[in-house]
Amino acid sequence: MEYRIADIALAPSGQKKIEWARQYMPVLRHLEKKYKTEQPLAGTVISACLHLEAKTACLLLLLQDLGAKVVAAGSNPLSTQDDVCAALVHNGVAVFSRNGMATDEYFENARSALAVGPNIVVDDGADLVALLHTEMKHLLPGIRGGSEETTSGVKRLRSMANEGILAFPMISVNDAHSKYLFDNRYGTGQSVMDGIMRTTNMLVAGKTVVIAGYGWCGRGVAMRASAMGAKVIIVEIDPHRAFEALMDGYEVTGMADAAPRGDIFLTLTGNTKVIRKEHFEKMKDGVLLGNAGHFDVEISKPDLASLTKSVEETRPGIQTYVLKDGRRMHLLGEGRLVNLACADGHPIEIMDLSFALQLESAIHMARNTMKPGLYDVPAEIDRAVMEAKLASLNIALDTMTPEQEEYMKSWVE
Repeated sequence: MEYRIADIALAPSGQKKIEWARQYMPVLRHLEKKYKTEQPLAGTVISACLHLEAKTACLLLLLQDLGAKVVAAGSNPLSTQDDVCAALVHNGVAVFSRNGMATDEYFENARSALAVGPNIVVDDGADLVALLHTEMKHLLPGIRGGSEETTSGVKRLRSMANEGILAFPMISVNDAHSKYLFDNRYGTGQSVMDGIMRTTNMLVAGKTVVIAGYGWCGRGVAMRASAMGAKVIIVEIDPHRAFEALMDGYEVTGMADAAPRGDIFLTLTGNTKVIRKEHFEKMKDGVLLGNAGHFDVEISKPDLASLTKSVEETRPGIQTYVLKDGRRMHLLGEGRLVNLACADGHPIEIMDLSFALQLESAIHMARNTMKPGLYDVPAEIDRAVMEAKLASLNIALDTMTPEQEEYMKSWVE
């Protein structure tokens, strides 16, 4: 088996991490029991580009246990955990990734993950899909479909679908109710604050946290920051989300106004240059800059560098830019996903839900022939994942009586 990782000798450490995560993933364990005998992915080749850490490993190993040949690349240079990659290789999953890989190496690893000729792709940011539509078009005839995990990736896929160039079906796991309501909100909320605190060892209470973007991820971070005693300022371009943030009790203003007031700045928009030169010029000495959007373009690093006389790593995961006027700005995780570059990502129990959706989406693609396009997660899959989660917590739902069902169907009072 071909693979490219940092050190296979790290496998025992990675195995312990995987075993720790697996015990808190009851939905994936439920699906393992459900499908183990059936082997619904037998004969399928799956290429994945995901954050390679312990929770992801549980998904990849289950895909393999259900019959698939699995090849994986890391979707972020700083989120890849080398010991987990080693454990995956030890368990038969071909992995192409290492922590700290350069951009060229990142794309070479993604190409290697696709070179096996997959039938299904499991993507995080749509880089595999983009490569298949540009450099590796010869593989398109073998693709049955795939799934996408992130808001940024879905944005790219939607643009491709609107232009009529998306050559195969993709399921938007990101838009499932059990993804955006829980993963995006509670997962991002906790993991972003975890990344900040773990990396800086600083107090959140009493500080002003400026959050750009009040989508589901921004809501979650605002909720957690506020609960920890921070004053929260929301920056938005959408009037509905801005008014929702106001009704939720937060101040809403533009970045130009927020720049001189914030202590911690967090971007969660999926757009580029959200914080740029004119904002850096107004910021206080010692601010923290963190990004929780998929790509490291929301905080303009070129603009920051243009104002800077020196850069040094002042703590692991923190690059301190000393500006020409002496002010210091601390960039967390190189402007990449702060919750993964500076911590372990979303809580295990949250990723249990999202990876259950990924697994079910892969099985759905293997079983069904679909036309090219962007699809929602089938409602029955979305509901079944939440029912499995509630069952694991011994929580029972009420059901409607026949009379109630009939009443809900009727237009007559």
